[in-house]
Amino acid sequence: MPTPDRLDDVRRSVLDRMERAERLGRVAIFGAAIAELALFVVAFTMVDWQSRVERLIFVFSVISYTIIALGLAALGAHVSRSVGRVLAAIAPPGSSG
Repeated sequence: MPTPDRLDDVRRSVLDRMERAERLGRVAIFGAAIAELALFVVAFTMVDWQSRVERLIFVFSVISYTIIALGLAALGAHVSRSVGRVLAAIAPPGSSG
């Protein structure tokens, strides 16, 4: 059976890897947001605003993209809530935080 010190080392290692992955994920999300903003600006400048068809296509594209983005945000919130419930369920009794 592993010693308590060894278990603490394993836990610390796992938490360090999780924090590193979270930082990398945040940087990736920020980079993707910057790229999406740049693409939106390019699309916005390329639309011929005198053409009703191009305006309609642009509006529908933005609406459909927004629906997808909101769905991904809802999925992320659901996963975070689910993980929080699992972590709360496996936390040792009497532990706080």
